[in-house]
Amino acid sequence: MPNFIAAPGRHAVSFLILALAAIATFSAHAQTYTILHNFTGGADGGNPYAGVTLDGAGNLYGTTTTNSDGGPGTVYKLTHKTGGWTLTRLYNSGSFGGMTIGPNGTFYGINAYSAVFNLQPPPHFLPNLLAPWIETTLYSLAAGSYAAVVFDRAGNIYGTTYDGGSYGAGSVFELSPSDGGWTGTVIHSFGNGFDGNFPIAGLLVDAAGNLYGTTQSGGDYGDGTVFELSPSAGGWTETLLHSFTGGDDGGDPYGGLIFDPSGNIYGASPGTYEFNGNGGSVFILTPSGNSWTFSVIYSFTEGGDECGPRGTPAMDAAGNLYDTTTCSPGYGSVFELTPINGGWSYASLHDFGQRGDGAYPEAGVTLDANGNIYGTTSVGGAYGPYGIVFEITP
Repeated sequence: MPNFIAAPGRHAVSFLILALAAIATFSAHAQTYTILHNFTGGADGGNPYAGVTLDGAGNLYGTTTTNSDGGPGTVYKLTHKTGGWTLTRLYNSGSFGGMTIGPNGTFYGINAYSAVFNLQPPPHFLPNLLAPWIETTLYSLAAGSYAAVVFDRAGNIYGTTYDGGSYGAGSVFELSPSDGGWTGTVIHSFGNGFDGNFPIAGLLVDAAGNLYGTTQSGGDYGDGTVFELSPSAGGWTETLLHSFTGGDDGGDPYGGLIFDPSGNIYGASPGTYEFNGNGGSVFILTPSGNSWTFSVIYSFTEGGDECGPRGTPAMDAAGNLYDTTTCSPGYGSVFELTPINGGWSYASLHDFGQRGDGAYPEAGVTLDANGNIYGTTSVGGAYGPYGIVFEITP
């Protein structure tokens, strides 16, 4: 089993430096950093490992992994009002994965009980903690998942499990609407020979219905893969687009992939334990005929093994890339990569670990149309080890 779920233990440090008094605003490289919510570990939940999802009205949605009821976390909404942001707990069933807005405008995810679910407001929604949203279980998976789900153009749902499948090393599943319900199919099982193992992130789908993703280990060198699954009359065909070596190309990818407008694929990796000084990478896969060319656009050399980005990158309209690191420097950062003169220029927008700040962002970030950046940290904040939601405003 992958070591993702054990990450809080990996960051077992004293939070005395993260004092109880929150200092909400910091300045970094002409950016304004603001804590939108400090999780208490109570009714609002705590320890968000997923990032946030933005709807058309500018509201933020996310999940936590713990709550005061002894359950597995919460689904929450943050609404921007005059003077700040207000958190509403929508449902008591959090997850390690994020929320996806489906074609019908409601929310989909995989909860802590390995069930693919739909979440929508009640018919007469009252925005308070006593009016939970309605969760409908679509399908119960045979294995656990840390991923968000994705839709194709036909309305089918796809996702990954980090274990299970025919070889116990994870799977890709499809849910197809059928007679008012959903039919589940495992379309690929990982762990067969030099295949990848343990997919942590969700999938990327293109217009032709091909699926792209990463595995945290396996491949030719044991340090993870980037893969493609293509539909055909006989099922699905897997192609390994890259096997990480654990060297300068990084390795052990936890995050997913994104497209740019030209059809290039971007992703990131935190690096591996095997090679000292390998702090991970941000990479690009460029289509070339029937194959893909892999290139590293930025390598992290500070902070130690597995300190690089664990989240899925985000790209703005100008082609700049954004992501987070977990411990490079010490408590993690939000960074920007800007294309310039055929290369990429790195800038840290915020370094975590200041007094009252969050620490260890495990997910990537979300951008709005105005260039504001939103994300979460898994621990830290005003109430100690419960995490925050933050905003960086240009």
